[in-house]
Amino acid sequence: MGNTSSCGACTSSCCQDCFGKRHRNGIYEPLLQDNERDAIAELLRFLENRSRTNFFRGEPLQALTTLAYSDNVDLQRSAALAFAEITEKDVSQVGKETLNPILFLLQSHDVEVQRPASAALANLAVNTENKLLIVKLGGLEQLIRQMGSPSVEVQCNAVGCITNLATHDDNKVRIAKSDALRLLVDLARSKDQRVQRNATGALLNMTHTQDNRQQLVNAGAIPVLISLLSSQDADVQYYCTTALSNIAADGMNRKKLAQTDSRLVQYLIALMETKSLKVQCQAALALRNLASDEKYQLEIVRCKGLTPLLRLLKSSFLPLILSSVACIRNISIHPANESPIIEEGFVNPLIELLSYDDNEEIQCHAISTLRNLAASSERNRKAIVEAGAVERIRTLIHRVPASVQTEMTAAIAVLALSDELKPQLLSMSILQVLVPLTASTKMEVQRNSAAAIGNLSSKAKDYSPFVDVWTSPADGLRHFLIRFLDENQSVALQHIGVWTIEQFLEGNDPELVSKIASTSEIVDSVTRIAKSPDLLRQAPPEDPADDLDGDIVGLAKRVVSALSNVDAKK
Repeated sequence: MGNTSSCGACTSSCCQDCFGKRHRNGIYEPLLQDNERDAIAELLRFLENRSRTNFFRGEPLQALTTLAYSDNVDLQRSAALAFAEITEKDVSQVGKETLNPILFLLQSHDVEVQRPASAALANLAVNTENKLLIVKLGGLEQLIRQMGSPSVEVQCNAVGCITNLATHDDNKVRIAKSDALRLLVDLARSKDQRVQRNATGALLNMTHTQDNRQQLVNAGAIPVLISLLSSQDADVQYYCTTALSNIAADGMNRKKLAQTDSRLVQYLIALMETKSLKVQCQAALALRNLASDEKYQLEIVRCKGLTPLLRLLKSSFLPLILSSVACIRNISIHPANESPIIEEGFVNPLIELLSYDDNEEIQCHAISTLRNLAASSERNRKAIVEAGAVERIRTLIHRVPASVQTEMTAAIAVLALSDELKPQLLSMSILQVLVPLTASTKMEVQRNSAAAIGNLSSKAKDYSPFVDVWTSPADGLRHFLIRFLDENQSVALQHIGVWTIEQFLEGNDPELVSKIASTSEIVDSVTRIAKSPDLLRQAPPEDPADDLDGDIVGLAKRVVSALSNVDAKK
């Protein structure tokens, strides 16, 4: 958030009425110094040709500086107004020669000087280099003082400037350690919408790192941000929703959010129905971050959040699709939510999103959600297959990015756990897709593809589909097994290879068993593994193959024994 609400007006007649101005008591101010008269004359001349004048260097800057450092408050007002007007139209990198007189004007006790001076500083703070120099020259401390001004306009400009300064990471640390956060939280409660908008924008800019988020939480920002979700101003809603979304990225903060207001989820669900698309998007993202916790996964469904999420998912606006599908992915992690999500009608739209090749992240979230929905229910797996998910995956899997392939093969592996669905999956020629993917350059795709093949082979009723792919495509099952059993492979892949062979042998299909037993590379590799107890020590602590039946050496010994029985029968 870098744009701020403007709270101070500038005039082109900023140097008029500077001579001999009389106070209401009839006493004239002291006459101007000669250098001040010259500065006024020069400035007026430069302003007449402003389109061709650079006010940040040379004589124009010197004229402004002379007026800024004058003891005459009217001249200071003129200088401040001129700086504000010039920077409104021309923002570029400036040096301390420009910033110092503006910072000096900020120290004035006159509100009519403070207001345009703070506006000028806010304008210049749009430039990256200026942001750093303003803080280096002590501008932050002066702005903090201005935040306590009785003038709403001065408050607004000061907060707007801090909002711009807070977009630079180097400044965020300084701001977080200052008194600015507490004052920003206070000003977020301001009755003036411009001040409120700038304050919430500044708070948002302070939520992009974990340390700053913690400082913000400690400053009491959470209840204020939640209370402003009901603001009638779309910008305030957006800033607060986005800030809360960022705060919810941290586990400890999610607990504090739950303790602060039990209706937070309801507020965010309601915001998904607001007119502002950017607020809808951020509300869904906030719910996504909250749904990292089991409590919120259940609460979003209980509070009827699925209906608006489905509407956003069906949108044609990419940010809405992305935010909603990311949210539903997290919600789908909880087993109790699987059936409600399917019954709400998410399956077909999720399958459609698999083809959303303009955005890899959307594809990943969509297929991951489908995998989650299939995790624990036979009925849900059947619904997903019958909706056409497998056909869509089969069509797309060789032309999607590796990250999407990883999720797609994982989904097939989960669906393949269903004994009822195995014949249907095999009839769809899914092996012709999976076998080549066991040679993928991405390890996760290899593992998932092999796991899917293994799951399909376990207690299959018909092993002819496996026989059909023994030598092709991509050198077939034979080469897949030889490659996974190679001693140079990781223990995890060797484990998967041995376990898959055991599934084939237990299936007792004569032709397939014969092909395995007659392949010396396979037999020799399994025999080597059976005689290698060191492999047990080489397995990583969290071996992804740990959920297979037994340790790799014991598994290999069982396979060697089974292969010996095959030879004995010949």
